Amino acid sequence: MREDGERTGVVLNWQDFQKLRSHLERDPDLLVGLDVETLAAIADGMMSAPHQQRLETLLERNRSGALTLEERAELDQLLDDIDRMNLLKARALYTLKHMGFRQFT
Repeated sequence: MREDGERTGVVLNWQDFQKLRSHLERDPDLLVGLDVETLAAIADGMMSAPHQQRLETLLERNRSGALTLEERAELDQLLDDIDRMNLLKARALYTLKHMGFRQFT
C-alpha cells in the first residue's frame, strides 16, 4: 500500500515466490541446514555406555533411597540431558520425514 492509501501490487517470478514462501512457512521444529547423514546420525544416536551405566547406578541408588545430594544433582542433570537428546532425536526424525525420507520414521 502506498503512503496515500492506494493499493499496489507486486509481481514475483515463481522462484522468488517460493523463496519468500519458504521463509514464511518455516517450522521451528525443523532442523534446517543439516544434511541427511547428520540428521540420520542424530535420530539414531544413543547415550554412551558409560553414561548409561552411570544412569542405571544412580537410578538403583535412588530406588533404595541411598542417593547423596551430589548424586541427586547428577541424576537430575542426566535425566535433563536425556530429555534434550530425545527432543533433538524427535526433531531430526521430523525433519527427515518433512524432507520426504519415510524410511526414518
